[in-house]
Amino acid sequence: MSTPGRLTALLLSLLLWLVALPAPAAALLQASPDETGTGLVRSLESLRDLDYQSWQMVAYREGPPAAAAPVTLRIVSYPGRLRLNHPQPLLVRSGRRLWQLNDITLNSTKLSGDTRDAAAEFDLTPLLAELSQNRPLRLELPGVFVELPVPPYLVAEWRELPLTALTQPTQLP
Repeated sequence: MSTPGRLTALLLSLLLWLVALPAPAAALLQASPDETGTGLVRSLESLRDLDYQSWQMVAYREGPPAAAAPVTLRIVSYPGRLRLNHPQPLLVRSGRRLWQLNDITLNSTKLSGDTRDAAAEFDLTPLLAELSQNRPLRLELPGVFVELPVPPYLVAEWRELPLTALTQPTQLP
């Protein structure tokens, strides 16, 4: 095969390889408007801690978009695998920074009456107010998990939650 033929074959191979690469995974913000138009906007993602245990992370905001709209982070384990004690602060690290998020689980009538104790909620608003970049975070819930890495794409979604406007759900054909 001649040199131009080899170069063409190499370029085609490279192009096919780039097209076949899967896109990076990313959670998407979901909006659920109610009758008044002030519903729920959430980000939902499953993550694994360093012990390879799965956790569901749901960050959400209720009501209209505003810079001061409170954002809640709900961490859910699989029922029956682990009981979460309340109140227990969530420690969040990014580089040298450390935040301690308040456990607000008992403020929720739905979660405070749940005997499975498989979920905990934390006030994410103070953290979001101080974050200026989409850097990875490391979460620690003492007695539950030592380190749960949160990737930058998820941090970016959490930072968008206070300002995301509700839209009407699209109808599938």
